[in-house]
Amino acid sequence: MGGVQPAESRTSVVGRLLVLLERAASRGCRLVVFPELTLTTFFPRYWLPRLDDADGFYEREMPSPETAPLFDRARELGVGFVLGYAEMTPAGRRFNTVIAVDTDGSIAGYYRKVHLPGHVEERQLAHQHLEKYYFEVGEEGFPVVELAGLKVGLATCNDRRWAETYRVLALQGADLVAIGYNTPVGGVPGMAPEPHRMMEEHLLSVRAGAYQNSLWVLAAGKSGFEDGQRLIGGSCVVTPGGDVVSVAAGDGDELVVGTYDPRVAEPYRAELFNFALHRRPEHYGLIVERTGHGEPVVETLAGRS
Repeated sequence: MGGVQPAESRTSVVGRLLVLLERAASRGCRLVVFPELTLTTFFPRYWLPRLDDADGFYEREMPSPETAPLFDRARELGVGFVLGYAEMTPAGRRFNTVIAVDTDGSIAGYYRKVHLPGHVEERQLAHQHLEKYYFEVGEEGFPVVELAGLKVGLATCNDRRWAETYRVLALQGADLVAIGYNTPVGGVPGMAPEPHRMMEEHLLSVRAGAYQNSLWVLAAGKSGFEDGQRLIGGSCVVTPGGDVVSVAAGDGDELVVGTYDPRVAEPYRAELFNFALHRRPEHYGLIVERTGHGEPVVETLAGRS
């Protein structure tokens, strides 16, 4: 998708999604993946001293009156979809959430983002990265749901950079991983990478995750300029061999199509990455025993109001 500007309404955004959904159905697609925080601009780039001032960015129900047309049309077309949005629970908790909807319109499951990047306090930056301020860490882990007859693992944005994400989903028998994201060209605070570097890191992450776990990966991001910030785009379809077989060509709303073939994963799962035969979890304990480099690190998310 192209950027979503602050003044753009939910109704307008859903209208754009419906166009893409119709286009996907006309190409024979059975599963569509939309980006992270699809329905609004990426508001964690703003510092709002009162957390309540951001309430308008969150969805309190799904589907909502504004998003119901997307659910209805997907059911009529027989197309499943994955949609990222900001969630406000009835108890007032805030999550960076994904909903998975099957081809019959039923809700197959949810995912709440685990790897929240950025910071919790305001910094001297042109654009903030305040996901730790606006969201809580998801508590349910990484789910695998049934979508369009496939086992689909759910993850979001920064999750794609962590090897543990793909391995946990692969161990649950995922056929593919659906990942939405919003990645700025600016990169990590304190770094000033060339734009091509951000795309290289994105593709490296999804290709490695796909290859090392014998998974297909569908990665969908926003692109172009969104409220003055440049987003990298680069939506793509990646095979279990790590090959990018389809990738976005422009900066606007675009359909990126790939054909799923289960046979591609079979030789990897049978031989090189036959987990049951070759994995040695008795030697991997340090991965869960230690958080940081050298010593455990306990993170405290402060500054919420």
